[in-house]
Amino acid sequence: MSRSAPDPAPTARPTLGHRLTVRLVRGYLRLVLRTTRWHFDVHPDAVPLMTGADGRGGIIAFWHESLAIIPALRARAARINRALRVHVMISRNRDGRLITDIVMPWNMLTIAGSTAKRGKDKGGAKALRQAVEAVSAGDLIAITPDGPSGPAHRAHPGTMTIARLANAPVVPVGTSCIGVRAPSWDRLRLPLPWGRGRIVCGAPLPPDADNATLENALNDVSERAQRDDPSVLHAVWGGIGWVLAPFLIALVHRRLARGKEIADRRLERIGLSTLPRPDGRLIWLHGASVGETMSLLPVMRAILARTDTVTILMTTATVTAADLVAREAAQHDGRLLHQFIPFDVTRWVTRFLRHWRPEAAVFVESELWPTMIRQAARRGVRLGLLNARMSERSWRTWRRAPALAARIFRSFDWIAARSPEDARRLRDLGAQRVEEHGDLKQAAPMLAADPVALETIGAAIRGRPLWLAASTHEGEEGVVVEAARLVRQTYPTLLTIVAPRHPERGAALAAEFGNAPRRALGQLPGPEDAVWIFDTLGEMGLAYRLGDIVFLGNSLPVSQGGGHNPFEPARLGCALATGSKTGNFNAVFADFGTAVARTDDAASLAAWVHAMLGDPALRAAQSTDARTVTERPDDIVHHFATRLCTV
Repeated sequence: MSRSAPDPAPTARPTLGHRLTVRLVRGYLRLVLRTTRWHFDVHPDAVPLMTGADGRGGIIAFWHESLAIIPALRARAARINRALRVHVMISRNRDGRLITDIVMPWNMLTIAGSTAKRGKDKGGAKALRQAVEAVSAGDLIAITPDGPSGPAHRAHPGTMTIARLANAPVVPVGTSCIGVRAPSWDRLRLPLPWGRGRIVCGAPLPPDADNATLENALNDVSERAQRDDPSVLHAVWGGIGWVLAPFLIALVHRRLARGKEIADRRLERIGLSTLPRPDGRLIWLHGASVGETMSLLPVMRAILARTDTVTILMTTATVTAADLVAREAAQHDGRLLHQFIPFDVTRWVTRFLRHWRPEAAVFVESELWPTMIRQAARRGVRLGLLNARMSERSWRTWRRAPALAARIFRSFDWIAARSPEDARRLRDLGAQRVEEHGDLKQAAPMLAADPVALETIGAAIRGRPLWLAASTHEGEEGVVVEAARLVRQTYPTLLTIVAPRHPERGAALAAEFGNAPRRALGQLPGPEDAVWIFDTLGEMGLAYRLGDIVFLGNSLPVSQGGGHNPFEPARLGCALATGSKTGNFNAVFADFGTAVARTDDAASLAAWVHAMLGDPALRAAQSTDARTVTERPDDIVHHFATRLCTV
């Protein structure tokens, strides 16, 4: 083959619009290349080929969406070897001519030709010969296997045909950048200036590899590049964090005054750790509050029981969950540590990760913080999402930002969905390694209760019929108290315990219901009190032991809906009822079936409470049926523990 550039398809004299487009795009690409901070991750076996160090020719393959980013790779190679010749395969049409003119300043030669269609020769055979000759002469060929017109991310056979004919390896390339997507068939990535980009070059594929191998390799390097995809959305989120940082510090001080932070540990919320990192392997588990932390405890215990070479770091966002971890840590001789999770501000997250250097990180349910996940993935931390849940409402919200959703969920090395329904929604949002093992909360231990408090309260209310409305949300308490009024017509000494999901609403609820006594103030209900507001954190184990007739809130039509976890009260032998709005736990409540009654208004709720109070045998049968659902083997826990121990 001649060492000069192959002559593209003949075209008419370029129009003024064509020349202006070329100048604008060239100028824009120059600006991008000069101002963007590029990070290159090149497999060691690909380095000699990409730089021409060994004189061999080869093929660079990348999806069509990366076409505007490849000049950055060419510019880097040129700094190492100015004599390196790179040819780009283009279409034999007007768009191909445009690409040829645009990339000319980067010494990227072009070979034009497309597959024949309807008997019309488009230069495909000639282009194939030219490509084979160029590779055989020691040059590189850049090809988009899914081009020129798609479908996206589906490799046509031309790339591997050239590789076999030229006996040349193929280097798969994946890219990401701060940029935008063009409204084209390939959703072309357009970098933005003064941003950051990442180019990943994988291990060379042998000439005899098939199309499926090429597709898998391209998807793999693309995914690796996008794990650290510095998208516009990430940049915006990072900017929001930077702006809000002073206000978040003020929020910590406000929470201190309300008892929601610990004074001598407040710096943990900005990533300043109060403990040294222990030597050896460290696995990080994060549970935002008590419920998530409780579900992680069996996994933590199983890990520590399996190996003595691992330390567990558990982070939480609430003081109550921190107290729970502290009690547990006392039993593990320094192998369980606790820190408060930092706010999702880049510099605070970076401090945290730089100090602790975890090998793996596990999040629970829907605790998804973009900066934390991205920064951890950048550092090579293996990421897992346990008991992943995705309600229909959340799924619809995520679908409004599909690019952000895909970046976040593809960052996880594995996701254990709570149910097939959650798994389906997660896959729809871009998650790729989704497993289905059931609900981890089935294996959570029973909620604890202070025996002294249980005895004291039990003495004060002994002999009174009572029931509990647990985790209620705004609007539901009115329905609950109206149902209680109806039941009191038969049981005049009935005590209704209302445990709001958000305890800070306790004062307002107490005022609404005739200055009702409040647990948060240490007040006990007297004989004349019909309602007791149980407005404390971390005491639901106590509440469920006081009243074994339990209505689970956030499920009535007057609420936003979604439901709450029935495993905790069921495990303690409670008879259960819920409203119909249980979208967050549909699969769970389906498992419970008729063991959980359904009620949607004051009259039906009152009828259920009345039936439970009047028929102890019926109440016992319902509580037994519910408890049976929770008696599952702990194979879920052992599966996760085994996976984490082998990270």
